Amino acid sequence: MGQGYTVRILAEIDRQSNVPHYGKIARREAVRGVIPRGQELLMVHSTFDGGYKFPGGGIEQDEPHETALYREIGEENGAELLSILQEYGKTIEYDFPVEKNYDVFCMTSYCYICEINPNLGDQHLDAYEAELGFAPSWVNIDVAIKNNYSILNSSDRKTQWWVRRETQVLELIKKELAQA
Repeated sequence: MGQGYTVRILAEIDRQSNVPHYGKIARREAVRGVIPRGQELLMVHSTFDGGYKFPGGGIEQDEPHETALYREIGEENGAELLSILQEYGKTIEYDFPVEKNYDVFCMTSYCYICEINPNLGDQHLDAYEAELGFAPSWVNIDVAIKNNYSILNSSDRKTQWWVRRETQVLELIKKELAQA
């Protein structure tokens, strides 16, 4: 999954202005679960800023995408992944690198449509996730989009870098659901 064939690009985002897309690249890969239930999605809600994000996170070295999805959905939502229904696409984000000797940071997130056990258990959050008040939430797509745009358009809040990525993917999901 995610390798060996062309995966459609859902969004390509520069996190800051004038970020190069070439040179020596520090790469990171992640997986994200798109978990639908009618017009709702199971997302991670940040009580810190009100934003919604897809459950997921970084892939550990040599970790299969399926294993990373199972781990991340369990940690962030307390949900048991039952099956990966299909690969949805990927997002690519560019930023200035933190690491010395690199010209650009590139994050590629692979998004999968997933099915979970509806009974949510305990979360196992990292410290920064707990600080952001991550909580599982079944949310209407329109509500998630509206909340995320509110954050993006607010000058008085510190916007988490993932809000723009998630909002672009939510808009695409909404459009494709309307066409189905």
